[in-house]
Amino acid sequence: MKQSCLLSSSAQRLRVRFRFRDKRSPRRFAYAVLLALGTCAMQGAEPKPVPRVQAVPMPQDQVAFECDRRELTRLYFGENQQRPYLFPITGPSGYTLTRLGHPHDPITHSHHNSVWISHADINGTSFWADTSGAKIVHQRVEKLTDGDTSASVETSSLWRTKEGVDVLKERRTLTVEPLEKGEWLLKVDLQLTPAKEAVQIGDTAFGMIGVRMAKTIGVKDGGGAIRNSEDGVDEAGCFRKKARWVDYSGPVTNSVQEGIALFDHPANHNHPVPFHVRDDGWMGAALSFGNPLSLAPGQTLKLRYALYIHSGAANPEKIEKQWKAFAATP
Repeated sequence: MKQSCLLSSSAQRLRVRFRFRDKRSPRRFAYAVLLALGTCAMQGAEPKPVPRVQAVPMPQDQVAFECDRRELTRLYFGENQQRPYLFPITGPSGYTLTRLGHPHDPITHSHHNSVWISHADINGTSFWADTSGAKIVHQRVEKLTDGDTSASVETSSLWRTKEGVDVLKERRTLTVEPLEKGEWLLKVDLQLTPAKEAVQIGDTAFGMIGVRMAKTIGVKDGGGAIRNSEDGVDEAGCFRKKARWVDYSGPVTNSVQEGIALFDHPANHNHPVPFHVRDDGWMGAALSFGNPLSLAPGQTLKLRYALYIHSGAANPEKIEKQWKAFAATP
């Protein structure tokens, strides 16, 4: 009512103002009324709250995850890629904690793209290395969600052999959740279903998730350290050992240390999973190492992982607390 009264009085003033002008008065009056309407609408509009965490579509088949307009990571899923991946993984200090490729062997390890999902033995085909011709082919972005406590993207993909045969249908949800003091969680939810025939997920240490750390964080190159939930230290104490989580931390500047803890969910196959780690700067959860599995047509394998991006060197008590909170989620 208040807005309509204000608009009515504005229109009356405008009518008096333009009543005895030239022949263009009606047109001028109409324009003035529209201007008054726009002004009234702007004065009466209430701005909606801006979500703190957003999944923002970007050019060239990318989605950026932002918190308070600070980019935390970005999903790349272009059709020219062998598989989707996430880069960078931004630490609390603003520096990336991951890299693209092996620091000393970028050719044969070209598949080491920061954070990625793949596997070395799906019905005998490797989706792990870039040389097999098999690809994880992005189909579409199903949903984007923003909010004050998290943002997510849901995608669908097909695991396709070199011969063009689709063996797996994938549904993936990536969720970013900010924590205190610039720390954050990246949750990865996977649903894998045979595209047609039964699928054998073979015995291998490569897959289902891999993380290539920044060169300065590697044990050999930067003086970083690997820790796991069972008190293992570095490659010697963590290599292919079962654990709830593995952490890789090290220097990102001369005065700052940060790291990533990779979590395996207790509902996953083969939990606690063996972790394949190397002192040269990478870690991965080996889903089917020593324990292969089969999927019948129509059967869906559900997997959940998380990356805890944190400040400082590894703090086992702090990491365990975050893992327990993650493990409590269904």
